[in-house]
Formats: sequence, structure tokens, C-alpha cells
Amino acid sequence: MERLLDIVNASSYAGAPFDFRTSLLSLLLAFVLGQALAWVYYFTHSGLSYSKSFVQSLIIITVVVSMVMSTIAGSFVVAVGLMGALSIIRFRNMIKDTRDIAFIFCALVIGMATGSQRYGLAILGTFVLCMLILYLWVSDFGMHMPHNGFLRFQLTEHMGPDHPIPAVLKRFCKNYTLISAQDSEFGGKVVEYAYQVMIRNAAKNEQMLSELGKVEGITNLTLTMQEQLLEV
Repeated sequence: MERLLDIVNASSYAGAPFDFRTSLLSLLLAFVLGQALAWVYYFTHSGLSYSKSFVQSLIIITVVVSMVMSTIAGSFVVAVGLMGALSIIRFRNMIKDTRDIAFIFCALVIGMATGSQRYGLAILGTFVLCMLILYLWVSDFGMHMPHNGFLRFQLTEHMGPDHPIPAVLKRFCKNYTLISAQDSEFGGKVVEYAYQVMIRNAAKNEQMLSELGKVEGITNLTLTMQEQLLEV
């Protein structure tokens, strides 16, 4: 343990001669810090695009980059050769979420820090990044949704001023905006309505749909939340 502490304290430089214990410490530390980053991603992820392989890739990327940095340390020739070898690789998976790209960059930087034997910076940087991500997740920073749902339904006639549907929407929505009210193209009396709605409590969506379903003449009732639209 004392030897490991001495390595951590004395490892503020790069390009040191190969040392088995130092290299092993770099890879193990990259694995542990990559795990921490992956767990934070797992707990703070939201949406429908979750991928187990992406979470595992965060850990693998951290360790691989650490090994790459240890390989090229102090050797310009090896660095150029490795760049040429890596340029052959083609990544064809499209990453939809910019947040996922940010996590990949975090894994790269952590791996670079551990591979270059800057262990103190790697540990501190991982801690600060994880705390920052958790803060953004808990505070829901940047959230701005004037409307968070899209409601569609059909009626056998146009709604009058005393129609029960607006009363139901007022109970479950902070606000709602009529987008369109279109007569059927087939010459019938069916009217298609589309609303943007701001739901008060998403847990009561089924109750709202149940109340709307009881209205006489309503058909083809659908509610699509904004999170689902963004994932398409």
C-alpha cells in the first residue's frame, strides 16, 4: 500500500521507464474510474435509447485509452505508428444523443490521465465530472417544455362553448393549445382535433384518457408525450 501511495504522489510526470506495477495501477485505476462514470450514466439516463453495450463501452474505452497513453509515452515513433493504425478503424454506429458523446469524451480524458500516470488529476477529474453530471440530473438543468404532450382525437361534431372536453383538460393540464380542428376528408361529420398540452402530473395520464374516453362521440383518442417524440 505504501508503495502504491508513493507511485501516486510521484507520478506527476509522463514518459517514465516501463514499470509493471505502475502500468498495472494505471489500468486498474482506469477500470475503477470508468466504472464510476458508467454507473453515473446508468443512474442519470432517461429516455428510450438506453444501451447496455454503450455503458460497457465507457469502461472499455477508459481502459483502452489508458493503455494507449502508456504505449506511446516517451516515443514519438510509436505515437505516429499508433495513429496510423487507429485511422483504419471506422465507427459506423450513429450516436443520437449529444449527452452520450459527452460521456465518451469523459471516458477518453480519464483514460488519458491514468495512462499518462497523472493519477491525482484522474481521480479528482472523475469525481468533479460525476458530481457535475449528478447535479445536472437532480436539478433537471436546462429543462424548458412549454408543452410536453400531443393529444389527438375525433368527435362526431364540432365542440361548442359548453363541451365537457375543455373542462377535463383544465383538470389535468396546466395549459393546452388547440393546433387544428379539421373536418374529415371523406365527407362525414367527424372532426379531427389536435392539442398541445402541458400535463400537470404524468402519472395521471391514464386517468385523463379515461375521463376523455367517457365523453360522448369521442373516438381515436391518442396522447403522445414529448419524450417519445424526441426518441423517434
